[in-house]
Amino acid sequence: MEDLLREYLPIVIFIGISLVIGLALLISPFLLAFRNPDPEKLSAYECGFNAFDDARMTFDIRFYLVAILFIIFDLEVAFLFPWAVSFGDLGLYGFVSMMIFLAILTIGFAYEWKKGALEWD
Repeated sequence: MEDLLREYLPIVIFIGISLVIGLALLISPFLLAFRNPDPEKLSAYECGFNAFDDARMTFDIRFYLVAILFIIFDLEVAFLFPWAVSFGDLGLYGFVSMMIFLAILTIGFAYEWKKGALEWD
């Protein structure tokens, strides 16, 4: 019984610390936040424009480029972690396929850089 408790003690400590941090993050905004927010902060806001503006106004292409950049790096992280964990089992085929994937991502990143999506005015 004592060995069982010793094996599960780190898990219990981890869950306890997680609960304390989670509760602290849930409660702290109610204790620290301002009570009277500015009316501008309460107004509807979406995609960099007022919500009830003209629907046919020009839309800056940089918003799309930033979205593409986010997707590129989100996919990279989503595929690189499992690949790194099982790298030893994949062999040469796994290495070559990931290098092709990273080359495609690099081309997308170079395109974004060329279009100036990384420079915001």
